[in-house]
Amino acid sequence: MRAARRAGATIAAVTEDTEVKQRSIVRMFIRSVGVLMILAGLGFLGWFAWQYWGTNIVAQQKQQQILDDWTNTDAIGVLRAPRLGVDYEVPILPGSNLIDAKGTAALSKGVAWYENGARPGEIGNFVVAGHRVTHGEPFTDFPKLRSGDKVNIETRTRVYTYVLRNSGTDIVVPFTESWPLDSVPDPARTEEDPTEAVLTMVTCTELFHTVDRSVVIGDLTSVRDKKSGEVTTAATPKDGSTEDLGPGVTEARP
Repeated sequence: MRAARRAGATIAAVTEDTEVKQRSIVRMFIRSVGVLMILAGLGFLGWFAWQYWGTNIVAQQKQQQILDDWTNTDAIGVLRAPRLGVDYEVPILPGSNLIDAKGTAALSKGVAWYENGARPGEIGNFVVAGHRVTHGEPFTDFPKLRSGDKVNIETRTRVYTYVLRNSGTDIVVPFTESWPLDSVPDPARTEEDPTEAVLTMVTCTELFHTVDRSVVIGDLTSVRDKKSGEVTTAATPKDGSTEDLGPGVTEARP
């Protein structure tokens, strides 16, 4: 009987010890999962803070460095829109097709010029794109733009003034739509050859995640020669621009 009781006590002790170890393992697992979730949360918050604040600080510093002496940089010019502020100005960088590495880099330092389109003042579609949020958010106030507003594009030799046809909220398209990049930015006239010099500005529709793009289109109304002061309304013939767009642009046309 005593042997049986000792055996039973031993089994009970072993069982209790096993249960204690199992509870310890469960607690350790839960604690580890909790720590990982906290770290993941902190990592996400850090990423969010970088995207929505950090990139703005860095991009705005880069923009100002360019604006301080933009004619000696890769910038092709400066965009000014009085509706967006008396002192509003942002550098325009060569942006290739807007989605490759060159385009991404340009969008992180200002607004990006779609190089497959027309050049400033040239017959065709001069397209620029910019962020509404992050990376300096140059187009954060895009919805404030109104029909009739002036947008000035200053290059090394001239100032081109465009007058907007529509407001910043009138035209919204899915990001898959390509007609805003066409020579004639009109979905009903995409096959036509351009006869006018127009400006198209593109940005995200919403401040946060969105698959839509807001578009404004403007017509060239005047060209001022910076050296002589002469003002004309004549656009440059298609593919006939001799404008010096700086070292970031090759003479070869796409």
